[in-house]
Amino acid sequence: MKYTSDVEAIDAFTEKYMILRKEIGKVIVGQDEVLRNVIISIFSRGHGLLVGVPGLAKTLMVNTIAQALGLSYSRIQFTPDLMPSDIIGTEILDQNRNFKFIKGPVFANIILADEINRTPPKTQSALLEAMQEKGITVAGQRHILNEPFFVLATQNPIEQEGTYPLPEAQLDRFMFNIWLDYPAFDEEIRVVKYTTTDELKKPEIVLNAEEILFYQKLIRKIPVPENVYAYAVNLAASTRPFTAKAHAWADEYLTWGAGPRASQYMIIGAKCHAVLQGKYSPDIEDVQAVALPILRHRIVRNYKAEADGIGVQEIISKFLNP
Repeated sequence: MKYTSDVEAIDAFTEKYMILRKEIGKVIVGQDEVLRNVIISIFSRGHGLLVGVPGLAKTLMVNTIAQALGLSYSRIQFTPDLMPSDIIGTEILDQNRNFKFIKGPVFANIILADEINRTPPKTQSALLEAMQEKGITVAGQRHILNEPFFVLATQNPIEQEGTYPLPEAQLDRFMFNIWLDYPAFDEEIRVVKYTTTDELKKPEIVLNAEEILFYQKLIRKIPVPENVYAYAVNLAASTRPFTAKAHAWADEYLTWGAGPRASQYMIIGAKCHAVLQGKYSPDIEDVQAVALPILRHRIVRNYKAEADGIGVQEIISKFLNP
């Protein structure tokens, strides 16, 4: 790809995004905000945690995005008996009695980790290490994962029996916590019409791995005004109870606030959000647009918030509109 300037490259990316949304829309009805956040995660080199009840087409959504982006895709169903080797791969003895590494499903561009909280911490950590390091180590040998690499993990919010919830430190590795809700009535009518016939559509390939890596680097080059940096850092700091910049609600309703990774993700997410809106630099509104899914899994409510019925979403709204 050759562009005469970064401005031309940004314009091209914005155009590609519109085509991408159109192609995904052939298969996925509605879910505009969810799709936008998943795409921002991919081009920001982040990962997403998708929270929603079964039957909302999470698997179909990820598969469709992978097809439209021309990327390889793996789905891993997390179960209580899943082992780390089932994810990363294992060594076997071949016919010549030499050890040979057989790659696991993590060696794909897009990974759907279905019901990640169904498996014990040892197996969870195998995937989380791959997310953080973009590589794995087996028998002392380092294996680099395919680029681009994106994990979308799902959790079922209504079935907590027999689960192993991710600790806060591990949740922090996900850029976004994306809530998937039921479709609107008209959207569900369209879903039912589409899925009960043989006329199943397939998205065309819009981008390839090389282009995605180029646009990921482009996003990081976008300049950010000083006041936007200050706003993002102040917003993250306001969530930290009993610190110098803590919001009154943080002191009253939180036991723990967001760390520096939240500030980093808000800036890179704001850059990508700005580009998708056709802008060449993010402003405070772009930070606010991505703040909720970035902060909602990084703050911990105290007993008073639970007793008063104050939810995470309401607390973050207070931080955004002090």
